[in-house]
Amino acid sequence: MTWNWERNDWPYFTYSAEELDGLEARFLQNAGMLTGSLKYMEEEEQQVLKVDLLSQEAYKTTEIEGELLNRESIQSSIRRHFGLETDNRRVSPAENGIAEMMVDLYKNYDAPLTADTLFRWHSMLTDGRKDLTAMGRYRTHEDAMQIVSGRTDRPTVHFEAPPSSRVQREMEAFMTWFNGSHRGGVLVRAGIAHLYFESIHPFEDGNGRIGRAISEKALSQGLSRPALVAISHTIERDKKAYYSALHHNSSELDITSWLRYFGHMVLDAQQHTQRMVDFVIAKGRFYTQFAAVLNDRQRKVINRMFREGADGFQGGLSAENYLRMAPTTASTATRDLQKLVEMGALRKTGQLKGTRYFLNLGGVVGV
Repeated sequence: MTWNWERNDWPYFTYSAEELDGLEARFLQNAGMLTGSLKYMEEEEQQVLKVDLLSQEAYKTTEIEGELLNRESIQSSIRRHFGLETDNRRVSPAENGIAEMMVDLYKNYDAPLTADTLFRWHSMLTDGRKDLTAMGRYRTHEDAMQIVSGRTDRPTVHFEAPPSSRVQREMEAFMTWFNGSHRGGVLVRAGIAHLYFESIHPFEDGNGRIGRAISEKALSQGLSRPALVAISHTIERDKKAYYSALHHNSSELDITSWLRYFGHMVLDAQQHTQRMVDFVIAKGRFYTQFAAVLNDRQRKVINRMFREGADGFQGGLSAENYLRMAPTTASTATRDLQKLVEMGALRKTGQLKGTRYFLNLGGVVGV
């Protein structure tokens, strides 16, 4: 197998611009709609959205790599890095590291991409690791950097990156391109940046997380504001398609199919962000209308339902769920739920044991 970086024309990627123009136009249109929606949000609501989205992205970008962290701990750390009030919970180095990187990306999206930036991000991601020899610097090992799967004695090699001896000059060329490549479409630049970086694979570990951060940096620079696009959330829902697209574009320099995949993925990510914005707006309106008439039990359960996010409880809230969250008698729980339906706070579906309750947000979002 001849890899892309072994081609004579590396790293001069080619693609069909005509096939991508429509995706670019939709991206910019969606970005404008999102900006318009944000104008309807109070400053406090925008803070909630920012923390929720960054927390979700930090959690999902690590989940893509098979690492499961504590979402609440990540959120607490992100709030602390923004100078917001926290619950002072104990946070692991891994959770704090990914949170710190996401906040740094958000605050400094418009800064040039430098080796120091990448080394700082890598140090954040690998804080507390004892299994790496190169932390906060490029890899230097002589062994081939390979992406493999399958049996240890008969592995399948999906990709082999340039040897460590080439990484320094490859990364210098990459950053020169990135910092000087503001022409052309926003999606195209972000898509190339991700594939280009992943093809070099400059670190012992953390390349996927840093590569996705670079994509978000490129999108934000193209919009001249933090993009707040749920890339990692969208990729994690179909990791197979993501890794397949990377693999199929790892041996040639015509990357039209990769940019097509990347463009559609970002459009899906924008839609998720828009649903989160709509949800936060609807949540504010909900509490404005109902907060004063909720009793303590109802308020506790409603708060818990909102913490599930725009998708709500999978399958809806049952009376049994209500009793577990707000211990009381079955008859009181039934009355509480009935009043919530009568006042329009919840909508009811099903009958008897199949009865389920959903937040009634007036059709603003699909919960």
